[in-house]
This record gives sequence, C-alpha cells and structure tokens, in this order.
Amino acid sequence: KGASPHAGMGAVATVTPAVAKLSKAVGADARTVAEVLDGAAKLKDKGVTLHAQVVKASLGIMGKNWFHVQDGSGMAGANDILVTSQDKAAVGDVLTIKGTVRTGVSLGSGYDYAVMVENASLRK
Repeated sequence: KGASPHAGMGAVATVTPAVAKLSKAVGADARTVAEVLDGAAKLKDKGVTLHAQVVKASLGIMGKNWFHVQDGSGMAGANDILVTSQDKAAVGDVLTIKGTVRTGVSLGSGYDYAVMVENASLRK
C-alpha cells in the first residue's frame, strides 16, 4: 500500500502563534498595541502609530481591508487590535501603521469592537 497523501501533515493551526516582541514605532503618537488597548478612552479619535505584524487579513470587505495585528505587547487575549485600511498587506507582514483610534464600534450582526484603528496607512 502507498502512503496516504496526507501522511506527515499536521493538523491545521487554529490559534495564531504569539508574535515576537517588536520595537515600538517612533514619533510623538507612537504606541504599542497594549498601550492603545489600555488607553483607549484617552486615545479615542486621536491618531496613533503602531509597529506591528499582521496575524489575520480580510481584504475587500465593506470597501476596506481588515487586519488583526500584534506587536508582542500585552497578555494573550489582550494583545491583538483590529485595523482598517485601503492599503493591502498579508499575514506575516511587519508594518508601520498610522490611523485613528475608535472605541465602541458596532458594525451590526454581532461585530462589536471595543477598540480599533481605522483608516490607517500601512508601510512596510
């Protein structure tokens, strides 16, 4: 009998591996993901710059590209922030992200976000 075509293939990972700690962005508005999540009330409607890695990308939804990014800051479960942009990026890309902090965003159908960064520019 021949080997199964799937022999040696592991299960598909369902949990995003932790992102290694990245250097913080530079500039007066530079923040870590944890700083944005922790300071959302003070940062609401203000511009921020992040240096983070894309861990999930959903392109062309509701006229935007949607990214989950992490920078190695924060605890598991509180270390990921949603970013929207017209720019494109792929999972694994490490980017400088400049956007506006929004809080209490409800997109309907159960898509509610306590904190996110909208209308961001992305630069590798």
